[in-house]
Amino acid sequence: MRKIAVAIMLALIAAPALAQDHVQQYGEQPKEKTASQKADDDRAERAYQRSLNNVPDQKPVDPWGTARGDDASKKSAAPAKPAVKQSSKAKSGSTAN
Repeated sequence: MRKIAVAIMLALIAAPALAQDHVQQYGEQPKEKTASQKADDDRAERAYQRSLNNVPDQKPVDPWGTARGDDASKKSAAPAKPAVKQSSKAKSGSTAN
């Protein structure tokens, strides 16, 4: 009984895969489109180009601008100065904490 149930379940799972239309094989030439399909493709392409023209130009986005603040974004454009000062005294081998 289990074997029959398993066979039925496998058949039910495999049925949608067999219901697909023709799948193009490697090296197979695509079918020629009809005139109405070509017209639909042209119409869709024109609509896509029109939608691209409707998008307004945008200024550059700074996602970290709110974290830095307005002053930091202007200062970051200026060249950074080295923060480490060189001392003229010779350093000893021990460090003081």
